[in-house]
Amino acid sequence: MIDRRTIITTALAVIAGPVSARRALAQGAMSRITAYAFSFPALAGGEIRLADYAGRPFLVVNTASLCGYTPQYAGLQELWAQFHDRGLMIIGVPSNDFGQEPNGATEIAETAQHQYGVTFPIAAKVIVKGPNAHPFYKWAAEARPKDVPHWNFHKYLIGRDGYIAEAFPETVEPSDTRIKTAIARALADS
Repeated sequence: MIDRRTIITTALAVIAGPVSARRALAQGAMSRITAYAFSFPALAGGEIRLADYAGRPFLVVNTASLCGYTPQYAGLQELWAQFHDRGLMIIGVPSNDFGQEPNGATEIAETAQHQYGVTFPIAAKVIVKGPNAHPFYKWAAEARPKDVPHWNFHKYLIGRDGYIAEAFPETVEPSDTRIKTAIARALADS
């Protein structure tokens, strides 16, 4: 069950949009903001609005095409196939922060969608660390400062309430029991 505060926060985030989320970030109002306040530019154009997934758990993963962990795309697709019908959303977020995603949208799509068969949404390339990080990643770093991306394929599991339920470093494969258990728990929470 979603509580009243989450519904109100989500509604305000949808109405106010990403500009208000950035303003709230600048003002340090992190504890009241949920992940639903953010959106990512989509790889194919348009936006991936996290508010569209309000009340559903989702996994946000920073990705790269030329990384030793790039084969995790296949594992993420398996998670998607296993849990999507139960409500899980996965969003791949390409980043060149670690020098392994120099490619443009066409090449990123080729790697993710054609080479690994990814069918979950992929964002356009963004920055995931430091002062110029995408607002979602600034929010996540404020909420979980010890769980920031140190490499590609870092995973944030957002619970139904819009807050970070778990964070998994790149070394934890998508097929790992810890991830599957956390997802199952997030899907069961009501």
